[in-house]
Amino acid sequence: MDSQPLGQNVDLSKLTDKDKHELQQFLVNESQKARIQQSVHSLTDICWKKCVTGRISSGKVDGKEEGCLQNCVDRFMDANITVLKHLEQMRATSL
Repeated sequence: MDSQPLGQNVDLSKLTDKDKHELQQFLVNESQKARIQQSVHSLTDICWKKCVTGRISSGKVDGKEEGCLQNCVDRFMDANITVLKHLEQMRATSL
């Protein structure tokens, strides 16, 4: 087995322009997926700590906790949409 780190022997200068573009798009997509996964993880952690206060013995959260979780997710989504709209407006005015 080769003991060198993965990718160390890759010569990116030998890639075609199309391959470079595809690689760049792949990296952008993977970065976006990682950010989404981090947001979901943060949302889950925050809402769980806020809303689930008792023990779950039946395999389900109770009605009050379920409502709290739904509200928490809704407010998180509202806040993210508001921020995205504001950033889009800022980007549009800077062009």
